[in-house]
Parts: sequence; structure tokens; C-alpha cells
Amino acid sequence: MERTFENKIKRINYNVYKAIVTYSYKGKLSDIYRDAPQEILPGPQAEIRCCIYKERAILSERFKLAMCDESDRKTVKIIDIACDECPSSGIEIGSSCRSCITHRCKHVCPKNAISIINKKAVVDHDLCVECGECVGACPFNAIKLNRRPCIVSCEANAISLGKNQKAAIDYSKCVECGKCIVKCPFGAISNVSLLLKTIDLLKNKQGKVYAIYAPSLAGQFSYAVTSQLVAGMKKIGFDEVINVAVGAEEVLRGEVKEADEAGVLLSSCCPAFVKYVKKNLPFAEGMLSKQSSPMITLARRIKAEDKNAKIVFISPCTAKINEIKDSGCVDSMLSFEELQAYFDALEVDVSALPKNEKDNSSYYGRIFARSGGLAEGVKTFSKKGLRVCVMQGLKNCKYELLKLKAGKATAEFFEGMGCDGGCVNGALCNWRDNRSKSLNCDYSVKGRKNDFQGE
Repeated sequence: MERTFENKIKRINYNVYKAIVTYSYKGKLSDIYRDAPQEILPGPQAEIRCCIYKERAILSERFKLAMCDESDRKTVKIIDIACDECPSSGIEIGSSCRSCITHRCKHVCPKNAISIINKKAVVDHDLCVECGECVGACPFNAIKLNRRPCIVSCEANAISLGKNQKAAIDYSKCVECGKCIVKCPFGAISNVSLLLKTIDLLKNKQGKVYAIYAPSLAGQFSYAVTSQLVAGMKKIGFDEVINVAVGAEEVLRGEVKEADEAGVLLSSCCPAFVKYVKKNLPFAEGMLSKQSSPMITLARRIKAEDKNAKIVFISPCTAKINEIKDSGCVDSMLSFEELQAYFDALEVDVSALPKNEKDNSSYYGRIFARSGGLAEGVKTFSKKGLRVCVMQGLKNCKYELLKLKAGKATAEFFEGMGCDGGCVNGALCNWRDNRSKSLNCDYSVKGRKNDFQGE
């Protein structure tokens, strides 16, 4: 079956992950750098770059990221060789400059970086700080501030231009949200992977291997419903498959109780949000909920019952990679992208599998997948009638929490999500379109609701 993808970068990732699974199961992983790039890109014509040899070189770098050492803590990385198509950031004065006599652009510049030469505005880029004042001052819209998509997208201000005009990540600021991965139009930013570890767990079992999947999985495969994906995961070797919504239900109960007692509480489910608070808003760190994330909550329950269990989280989130490494209870991860590639590498047609797998998770656990889901549960079950604030995207989180600091907040419970829209918009989703989100909503409303108890 021919697969469709959100964009070409997703297709490239799929081919990389599928090759890793295929070569691993054939016992030929040592040949992958030599053979796979040429198999995926046979040439002789290049598809998207200047030549086929550069395309293959970039593909080799993607293999290195996907197969990197598990101890590597830098989750998001720049592929330098692929980062060469964006124009340099900066102020650009175009041909629309009409040589006006008011020179508003020059007068508003706080660094005196604009001069008038031969009646035209000229920028001294050594003085310019790219504040953008001149852009708004020009009556002819002749001035433009060029900023690279990765820099614009990073709400933690962790990306800048480094050597040779390549993007560079300041890991002391990065919260691993993955927005830069999504926004880079040339696929020059990618993430490390735990795919090889998952393959090892499934090929060399020493006990049961559990897949616990994020409720945002629903709607991510246009050709299969969630119950078929569950059956597919069992086909590729998982012994048990459980919805993390079950863990979310327990977290909801804990956060409702904690919020009622604390008076003011910030959610702790999103690792990117938690890291952002700790790095940028230290006044709010003590307000973070003490509850573990739904993933960790469920994993601890499983390992309490089965000490030999190995647990793999099926995830849309780059920030979960380091959370897993630090958890002590979750052993590995498959992204939604990797899961699709795994199915196809082992020739598991999930669309042909039965739809009779039962999922008894509740509505309130399933809606953790979208922004506002946890807040809805807290509002519903709070005994004190707590007001809630739904924050999505790090800029919005910062804005609302600074209001809280200034005493201008209108809520007591604050739900923070690093991704706009929540986990259904995670960097490692297969799709982030309205159709997939609509399917996820349809899945959520089918969950148990009337018999769910918030305490």
C-alpha cells in the first residue's frame, strides 16, 4: 500500500526508520550506512537537493541521529550539511524604497544602523540588532525583517545563527519541544531516537514487553483505527498494549486533590512546559504539581505488578525522550513516525486487522491528548470550583504565568502545554492536520464518562 505523508521530510524519516528496522531484523545493520542511502535514493537525478551525492550524505546523517548512542542528552540536533538554504537573518531594504524625505526608518533606529546614501536607506548590519522598528516605520513596506523559521519558532529563544550562518542550539535554553523540527522547511533539524533499543527489546525478550501508547495516537493513521493499531503492535512483538489514558485518569485524580489543597497549581504532564518553567520562570517552579506524568504513572503501576516488565512508550513528543531516560521505569520509546515504519518493515498490514480490541479508558483520560483536556477534568471534579487557565505554546504559558506573578491572574489551576493544541500537535506526529485532530476528538468522546469518578 502506497503511504501518503504530511510532507517530504516525513517521507524521508519513514524511509530511514523502515530501513533501520529491516536491516536489524535481517542481521545486516552493519551494512546500513553503505547500502541504505543508495537504495532509498538510487539517482541519478537528485529529488530535492543540488545533487544526489549531497542528498545521500544528508541521509547518512539522519541514520546517525536515529542510531545514536543512548546516553546522548541532546535530543534535538542540527544537521549542518542540510542547513544551507535559508537566507541569512536580518533587515533587508527592498526596491520599494521611494527615497522619501521624512526618513522615518532612520529616526526610529535605536542603534543608528540606517543611513541615507544616494537618497536610499542603507543598513549597517554590524550595528543592526534586528529590533524591527524600521519595518513598522516605513510607509511603503519597503523594509523586511528576515528571520529563519527555526529561530522564529523557538519560543525558548534557544536557536541562533552560529558559525558559517548555520543554525545553532543553546542547550542550556532548549526545552526539547521540537517546534524547530516541524518548522524547518529543509529538514535540517531532527531528533535522536530510541528505535534501536526498542528493536532490541522486541527481538531479545527477557520478560513481557509492554507498549503504552499516548491517547493522541488516535487519528494518526488514516488507514486504521486505534483498535487495529493495538492489534498491530501485538503482531510486531508487544505482549501487552495499554492506553496511557489509564495513567492520565490517576493523574487527574491526584491533580484535582492537590489543586483543591494548594489554592494555585500548575500542571506537570508536559515535560517541555515543566523544563521551561524551571529554566525561565523560577518563581513558578514551586507551584508545579507533584504528580508524575501519565506515562510514568502507568509505567510504575505496571512494574509494581510485573517486576520483569519492559515498557515502551508510543509517543508524539521529542521532550519525552529525556524524560524516559530519567524515569527509571520506562525503558524505551517509539514515535508515531517510527511505529508506522515498524509496521511496514515487518509487513504488518494494520488496515486488515480486526477492530475488536477493547479499550476501556475514560473520556477524561483520553482528552489529555489535547490542550484543555486536563483543565476540563479539574474544573469538572474540583470540590472548590477552581477556575482554570488553559495555556498552549510557551509564549502563552509565559504570558499567563507573569500575570499570575503580578497578581492579575483569573484562575487557580494552570494547564501548560508546550505544543499549540497539545499532544495532537507533537513534533513526532504523523499528521497535524484538522482531519487527524477531528478523528482524535471522535475517539475521545467514545470513552467512558458517566461512570468515571474523579476521586
